[in-house]
Amino acid sequence: MDSRHYRKGRMDNPTNYTIAINKLRERGVEVEDIAKITHELQTKYIKDLTLEVCIEHVTRVILKREVQHAIFVAIDLDVLAEKKMLSEPLQSIVESDLGLFGVDEILALSVVNVYGSIGMTNFGYVDKLKPGIIGHLDNEGKSEGRVNTFLDDIVGAIAASASSSVAHNYLG
Repeated sequence: MDSRHYRKGRMDNPTNYTIAINKLRERGVEVEDIAKITHELQTKYIKDLTLEVCIEHVTRVILKREVQHAIFVAIDLDVLAEKKMLSEPLQSIVESDLGLFGVDEILALSVVNVYGSIGMTNFGYVDKLKPGIIGHLDNEGKSEGRVNTFLDDIVGAIAASASSSVAHNYLG
């Protein structure tokens, strides 16, 4: 683990952090991918904002136990759906990313709720527009047989939460 991602006393469980990062990576998501969305969300308000600062804030978000748990649940549900291991009708709902399902967004909102109204509005924005890696995950699930029903929302929630963290630190 890169030492800049760890501050003594700031990490609930370094093993779970590493597992969360590795699970995201296995699904094609890097911290930098999420940070690019965070940067896009905040650069119009903070002109000199760097990608490095956004990476730091994404890392801060993923260091939180609640976020790690949401990542684990999201990815495992998507993988189980890929393997057709969910019972019906849940299997069909998750596999097709049914628009009226909403549970995927509710899980993502559990992440965003930690970061207040800025995180909430940013999540709604990225959930609708699906920028960067979020759009890739959403489209990949439909075109390559991968299920990312929960993952695309969790990634959006992490980006939105990191955006809120940046705003609170630079604009507050």
